[in-house]
Amino acid sequence: MTVQAACLSKPLWKGVLMEIGIDSFAATIPDPATGETLSPTDRIAALLDEVETAERAGLDVFGIGEHHRKEFLDSAPAVLLAAAAARTCNIRLASAVTVLSATDPVRTFQEFATIDLISKGRAEIVVGRGSFGEAYPLFGFSFDDYDALFAEKLDLLLQLRDQTTVTWRGRFRPALNAQAVYPRPHQDKLPVWLGVGGTPGSFARAGTLGLPLMIAIIGGTFDRFRPLVDLYRDAGKQAGHAPDALKVGVHAMGFVADTDAEARQAFFPGWAHMFTQIGRERGWAPVNRAQFDAMCGPQGAFLIGSPDTVKAKVMAADQTLGGLSRITFQMSSAMLEPAAMARSITLLGKAVAPAFRG
Repeated sequence: MTVQAACLSKPLWKGVLMEIGIDSFAATIPDPATGETLSPTDRIAALLDEVETAERAGLDVFGIGEHHRKEFLDSAPAVLLAAAAARTCNIRLASAVTVLSATDPVRTFQEFATIDLISKGRAEIVVGRGSFGEAYPLFGFSFDDYDALFAEKLDLLLQLRDQTTVTWRGRFRPALNAQAVYPRPHQDKLPVWLGVGGTPGSFARAGTLGLPLMIAIIGGTFDRFRPLVDLYRDAGKQAGHAPDALKVGVHAMGFVADTDAEARQAFFPGWAHMFTQIGRERGWAPVNRAQFDAMCGPQGAFLIGSPDTVKAKVMAADQTLGGLSRITFQMSSAMLEPAAMARSITLLGKAVAPAFRG
């Protein structure tokens, strides 16, 4: 089916109780049996195929992260999202996340406004400080200014979103003096989400600004984040924002297969490789299968299993966190098996997401 034909066959949902989507870091993980790794060219091609599969499956959103490390190919997410925009027509396209502290907000706004024009209004920015530190020295910033950089640049990005001509002054970037920034996006207001980990101040900041919240939950349990979500909603209420403006999203490890066993087997090898490598850098003990199985269990935060298992866990997360607007599945760890990945995306769109349609 051509992109044009797909646009004409766009599903007309009467309502979406919760948006379901996918996030990718364009990971390149060696096959544990052979040690071989896909070439960067083939991995990027596979990534764009995943976006098209997600569109055909009727998923709501596809996000692409930003990292500056050997094992990830997403250092230029705006370029990848623009390529995805040209090959799709329905699915929303987001960053996951843009490391705003280490970039120029003017350039970021221009890139995503351009993606929004290409996609006819489907672009979103999820901004954060990043879970890795490589971007800071790479672009000439000090990690000591981690939060100050983000706060200042977020202020500028929101002004650029809300007005064409901006006068602004800060510490880390040359001032703007009644300067107009183009192009303007297709949407009246380019959506900006605030991506957070577990820092209370970040939840409070998002609430005070009235920004939708995207929480990265990559382990543990969902219930430990409920006090932080309550903090976000309380801060938003105190700042005078309407409750329906205070959206909460979750980014979590997830994978769907026909059975729980198949899903776990497809996801575990890549996950173990990735987190053992990251853990070695950060002084963590190596991960093991028992930890993984616990995370896949009823109380764990991994959305991995059969469609029925995953639906139940998504519903439980929604109830635990007091109502979610979006959940995105981080599936990159399973990219070693393209057929299983395509099957998972299709099951997520066809067998899981319909449970959350109004």
